Amino acid sequence: MDLVEFMNRIPSNTHEAVYRLDRPDLGLIGFIALHSTALGPAFGGTRVWSYANEDQALEDVLRLSEGMSYKNAMADLNVGGGKAVLWIRDESAPREAIFTAFGEAIECLNGLYMTAEDVGTSVNDMQIIRKRTRHVVGLPQQDGRAGGDPSPWTALGVFCAVQSALTFQDRVIKGTRIAVQGCGHVGQSLCELLFAAGAVLTVSDIRPERAQAMAKAYGAQVCDPDLIMSTEADLLAPCSLGAGLNNRSIPNIRAKIIVGAANNQLATPKDGLELNNSGVIYVPDYIANAGGIISAVSESQGDKVELVEQRVRAIGNRVHDLLVKSKRYGRAPFQLADEMAKGILNEANIERVAGRSIA
Repeated sequence: MDLVEFMNRIPSNTHEAVYRLDRPDLGLIGFIALHSTALGPAFGGTRVWSYANEDQALEDVLRLSEGMSYKNAMADLNVGGGKAVLWIRDESAPREAIFTAFGEAIECLNGLYMTAEDVGTSVNDMQIIRKRTRHVVGLPQQDGRAGGDPSPWTALGVFCAVQSALTFQDRVIKGTRIAVQGCGHVGQSLCELLFAAGAVLTVSDIRPERAQAMAKAYGAQVCDPDLIMSTEADLLAPCSLGAGLNNRSIPNIRAKIIVGAANNQLATPKDGLELNNSGVIYVPDYIANAGGIISAVSESQGDKVELVEQRVRAIGNRVHDLLVKSKRYGRAPFQLADEMAKGILNEANIERVAGRSIA
């Protein structure tokens, strides 16, 4: 199938392919970015967000898709990294029409990109996409197999990463003061798991009713969103949008461990070094939050739920091994993780080129 009339490929020096979507009749501008298909088709969710301008949307999709390549590589998934962002400027536009058009765009990529839920999208949206392409997961669960909203799996992976980071410091979750920034689907599920394990919670969200719901359900203390990064806590769990760890927030962070679900938490690599130099353990987001994509890939393979849980819980072991290496070599965890992920992708690229040469 040829590119639909409203989708055009745009130049990129960092990604295998980037496509711009433009539907003025639906008030829709979007991007699909394929960072790497060295390990297989690019997997990554679709984010709906209100951006200030196109450049911001493009920057977001480029960063997110690169993160997906690293995430998928480090989670031992035989898939590449991609992402889509949709900027719906006309809120009155029919959602059915928007995701129907988006499904047609995905179908044009002939299987190079597989989508799923992300911020601002739902199982229902994925079902609309499915009417136009089979390259979508996050569909309703059937017959005990993987499927449905991946958020609980993302939360479970982060929970396992929290456990591992605390164990590394000879601590347990019970009695630990944990600040959760963002109480969306993943944040809510994470709060439930942390509360059940005995954590003392402080929460924030830009939608006050979400934070209040966590206070009512789990006895959490509600914090102003502008103050959550600097609140008194043993562990900080960023579960909102990216780049929250930056030169403005880092000097005020009191927590000595950071493990969260948000993507691209570091604004720059320099910020990761600053955290490490100040004695803060920062678990790379793309290792901790891989539960959702593990579920998505498992769904595409028809795997049982039990296998998904086994794979997601393995995140804890991955975090432990990374922190041990970090201590042994005296280097920041994110540096080691980045190098490992790039090594996996480079090796796959070499094998792919060699395979083409033989053919």
